[in-house]
Amino acid sequence: MNTGICAIALAIIHLFSGQLRFLKAKPRSRWLSFGSGVSVAYVFIHILPELSKAQVTLQNSLNIGFVFLEHHVYLVALLGLAVFYGLERFANESRQHNQKTGKGDVTSLDVFWIHIASFAAYNALIGYLLVHREESGFKSLLFFSFAMALHFVVNDNGLRENHKEVYDRIGRWLLVAAIIFGWVIGIGTQIHQAAIAVLFAFLAGGIVLNVLKEELPEQRESRFWAFALGAFGYAIFLLAL
Repeated sequence: MNTGICAIALAIIHLFSGQLRFLKAKPRSRWLSFGSGVSVAYVFIHILPELSKAQVTLQNSLNIGFVFLEHHVYLVALLGLAVFYGLERFANESRQHNQKTGKGDVTSLDVFWIHIASFAAYNALIGYLLVHREESGFKSLLFFSFAMALHFVVNDNGLRENHKEVYDRIGRWLLVAAIIFGWVIGIGTQIHQAAIAVLFAFLAGGIVLNVLKEELPEQRESRFWAFALGAFGYAIFLLAL
């Protein structure tokens, strides 16, 4: 029941974050940078240490013929980072091409569908992990959901910037459906702990890339102090509890 409430809350983020006018401030809203910091803190303080423990589970689950996958979990995290880096480059190149050819500051429709399909899978994974996390319990669920809620606000802002009106008309609804779909699959299935570790690893890599691509480019005019406050503040909070 608690996981269902969190899934609905995360879905609502995608529906209404675009109406938060203070997020559209120029230079970049301090709240977006703060949310990015919280997301990264959750990865480094919570997910990565759990992946270190899960590595033992993975090694015990792997057949002896797969000894070369000793660092399997971290390779999957690297894969998650690489996949979303590629998607971001793909979207940026499409926008630049359309700008040069007078088609507007927006991605092409085929790039939109590839981008949204990828983020829908990402959201479905998060919805699934609401049910199956490395660490169970209500407190763990709240920490995960809060970090993902702020992460969704940041992702929403980036996707809306790339795809403009078509994102609000179609994209955000698909991402909402993906979260609920992932949660429903999670409720109806039970997978091995090693598989959960792999899913969390991919998510960790994706979160890190999606945060950094929003914060690092100079034209974003991001707020370092807000990012640092979010990262270190949430890290201290997680460690204290």
